[in-house]
Amino acid sequence: MRVHFIAIGGSAMHNLAIALKQRGYHVTGSDDQIFEPSRSRLESYGLLPKSMGWDENTITEDIDVVILGMHAHSDNPELLQARALSIPIQSYPEFLYHEVKDKNRVVIGGSHGKTSITSMILHVTQACGLECDFMVGAQLEGFECMVSLTKDNSNAIFEGDEYLSSPLDRRPKFHHYYPNVAVLSGIAWDHINVFPSFAQYVEQFKIFVDSIEQGGQLIYYAGDPQLRAIAAKTTHVDLLPYDMHEHVIRDGQTYLLHQGQEWPCAVFGQHNMQNLEAARLVCASLGISGPAFYHSISTFGGASKRLEKLGSHASGHIFTDFAHSPSKLKATVNALKEQYPSHKLVAVMELHTYSSLNASFLPQYRGCLKSADQSVIYYSPKAIALKRLPPVLPDQITEAFGQPDLLVFNQPEQLEDFLKSLDMDNTNLLLMSSGNFGGVNVKSLLSEIVEMI
Repeated sequence: MRVHFIAIGGSAMHNLAIALKQRGYHVTGSDDQIFEPSRSRLESYGLLPKSMGWDENTITEDIDVVILGMHAHSDNPELLQARALSIPIQSYPEFLYHEVKDKNRVVIGGSHGKTSITSMILHVTQACGLECDFMVGAQLEGFECMVSLTKDNSNAIFEGDEYLSSPLDRRPKFHHYYPNVAVLSGIAWDHINVFPSFAQYVEQFKIFVDSIEQGGQLIYYAGDPQLRAIAAKTTHVDLLPYDMHEHVIRDGQTYLLHQGQEWPCAVFGQHNMQNLEAARLVCASLGISGPAFYHSISTFGGASKRLEKLGSHASGHIFTDFAHSPSKLKATVNALKEQYPSHKLVAVMELHTYSSLNASFLPQYRGCLKSADQSVIYYSPKAIALKRLPPVLPDQITEAFGQPDLLVFNQPEQLEDFLKSLDMDNTNLLLMSSGNFGGVNVKSLLSEIVEMI
């Protein structure tokens, strides 16, 4: 089978391309820019385009399917050529569904936590020797590629994203999968550029629940009022509400409590305890026993950039997190204060997404960083211009967050100077971004500031 990827450099797109090449497909692709780690990974598999840009001559009649990424535009010359030649065009979630439509499909959705829950499940299934097809949006220890598609596995475990599928397919990605088992971790408004009202955003999750196969399962966080309302009107599936897994914290270490036993756990925070309970219910549905689950999950160190520890110094730790939505910021900051109550917490967050840089959305962040001892916001005026949004001033950000002592920087040099001036004694540093802090080499800078252990 011959497959061509338009916008091959995306996180999920390049992993799918690698998975299909591993399966023996003839894979090609194009993009106008590809960043690390996608670039090196594509190059190592012989899939890096010879040149950047779009070329309609790469689209020939022998291509069986074109997989179209969100980074491309509807007037992309390769896309126009594929349409002219009547070559089937699919988004990657649409393609994934057709590959696994005869398997037991487990789909993990929610505004936050879906990557962590999916990662926990995959860690346990791998440790227990249960092979599954999968797709997850973060790099996991022990996994070379974050997409796997086989002929023989009977289960497929997918992270279900509510963002749009492609420039031609304006449906959320998770509407394509028609799960047998679905997880929803919570609903917190995001993607204001696509869903301008909270009601429109919630509607996408209702549609997802309606798409669960008859007689399937909906595993949902019982503490979310929107999910409770959706579940109350759902009659075609079994409902399994969940809450935090029982746990205790001693001396900066979290222990899971189960049937009189304590299991040390590397992840922490109330949100992760909710994620872990969802993962436990999914693993039980896959036939994994309780003892097997606890033995396996105790070695789970977390997904990349999900409360990931970058390192430790003499009297504290440095963490990074993908957090960018208000609810996730609040949960991540609270998790660190709960885990290390005697440490000072410095929280640094980059406003990077379309929603977070939108002046009308900014008030959603009010109070979400108040648990930190010192809070810092970085944003790039260039990013605002690229997203074609009205300018945002530092005073607007301070007012929106409701913290008069909030530090706001809009130049990377300001952020570097602040980090260099930090007194790290008995201090934890938390860096939260879905971007790259304006190109600041955080790891290199931090190694200059503190002696990492």
